Amino acid sequence: MGTLKIRERQELREHEILSEDAAFADQSLGRDFEEEQCDIRTCYQRDRDRILHSKAFRRLKQKTQVYLFPEGDHYRTRMTHTLEVAQNARTIARALRLNEDLTEAIALGHDLGHAPFGHAGERALNVIMKDNGGFRHNEQGVRVVERLEKNGKGLNLTKEVRDGILNHEIELTPATMEGKIVRMSDKIAYVNSDIDDSVRAGILREEDLPKPIIEMLGNTMNKRLNTLVHDIIINTENTGEVDLSPKIKEAFFDLRKYLFKYVYTNPQAKSEEDKVYTLIEHLYNYYYDEPDEMSEEFLKLIEEGEDKKRVVCDFIACMSDNYVVNIYKELMIPKAWIGVSKKMELLKNS
Repeated sequence: MGTLKIRERQELREHEILSEDAAFADQSLGRDFEEEQCDIRTCYQRDRDRILHSKAFRRLKQKTQVYLFPEGDHYRTRMTHTLEVAQNARTIARALRLNEDLTEAIALGHDLGHAPFGHAGERALNVIMKDNGGFRHNEQGVRVVERLEKNGKGLNLTKEVRDGILNHEIELTPATMEGKIVRMSDKIAYVNSDIDDSVRAGILREEDLPKPIIEMLGNTMNKRLNTLVHDIIINTENTGEVDLSPKIKEAFFDLRKYLFKYVYTNPQAKSEEDKVYTLIEHLYNYYYDEPDEMSEEFLKLIEEGEDKKRVVCDFIACMSDNYVVNIYKELMIPKAWIGVSKKMELLKNS
């Protein structure tokens, strides 16, 4: 035992502690490019750290969750949503004795492919790319970690983490129990946080939520989260499938449908989203005609044979909301003319 590396000891402990249904780090399907193992961290711990330190993860702090440019510090961003998903998922994974490290890595990476302005930006890019494979944020997330990060080298993550990122949408099926936990935790997190943000925005009132659903799930965000997390743990223990029990699941998805009707398609809440299409389309056309204006790392992708349309899409998808608005102003909106003499005076005094 004394001759084993710390990582190897952790891998042994996984077999002692975790359920037989867990994804064990020493049984991972591996990475696309073989590399020397870390002495201390398991492969899934290493993936988690790579995602956490990636540029794509940092950009999430300025990407829309549900409301565009909300005024106030307390609305969710894509990053805070991601952290809430990770917290819920880790709680469930630990209770079920599944691999918490793999679960956390998938959770932190699940939304790396989101475009600026949330699903409005995703829809805009999907329209632009309709004849070239479309655009879906889960697929883009895999492209981010396989190709776009680290100047085209990617993060070289394990197959299990990439599978979880790709298949976190509700209609898809991840290969691991840990991936299935993240898929459900994502829905649990955004339904509850979007209600909270909508109440804060004055779009909803807690008392307006359907009473039969609230009586079953709880009349506050904390109570609903408690109900859903407990239910998914107990039901998974009983059935072996990561899912909510039938009655709770029906109530939860009815609540989700309610949000689609009164929040996600609410004209008052989404009145600015039509502008997103115009903004992103203009930027896409500009960079397609002027590819040299993109960052060097994206020009390199074109030089290496990547399709220019896809690379321009990548470039825009990577942008944060703030960056899109600022670069649009810089490129598309005329600047005030101050005169040559005034300009020289400003330069002299700068």
